[in-house]
Amino acid sequence: MSEDQANPAPQTPAMDPNAPIFAPQNIYIKDASYEAPNGPNINFGNTQPQMNMEMKLKPQQLAEGFHEVVLEFRLEAKVNDTVVYLVEVQQAGLFVIRNVSADDMRKLIGVGAPNFLLPYARQAISDLIIKGGFPPFLLPAMDFAAMLEAQERQAAMGEGATNPSPVVN
Repeated sequence: MSEDQANPAPQTPAMDPNAPIFAPQNIYIKDASYEAPNGPNINFGNTQPQMNMEMKLKPQQLAEGFHEVVLEFRLEAKVNDTVVYLVEVQQAGLFVIRNVSADDMRKLIGVGAPNFLLPYARQAISDLIIKGGFPPFLLPAMDFAAMLEAQERQAAMGEGATNPSPVVN
């Protein structure tokens, strides 16, 4: 018996071309803005700034199977009527999504991709605020599945059907 027959080369299984695919291809900041009109030396005493946060989800199909998902955050810190800082970040990702049902596609775009992007957005926002001379702000955990479900309930009731992206305050 020859050595080739005794130790055959390992066979790599053929990949099923119809297997579901959810694969991040690129994660990037699409846009970022930081403003601190009064600098980090604003005197607000012992008063904690009031934080106002908005989040929007902006998905877009770029080509067959290629989807860009953008998490857009706007975070404003105020003391009374004085703006301490304003941060806007669009954290984006390019995802390959193929061979999934419409329901799974909706969940991957509305839940899977945002969950994947959130840690990157959290880091980008915190870095901008720290570099502006303020203590870090960490985005809270977000339940994108609950947001998607609430959005679908509103759409089913005929409310908010014109705004497909959730807003968080």
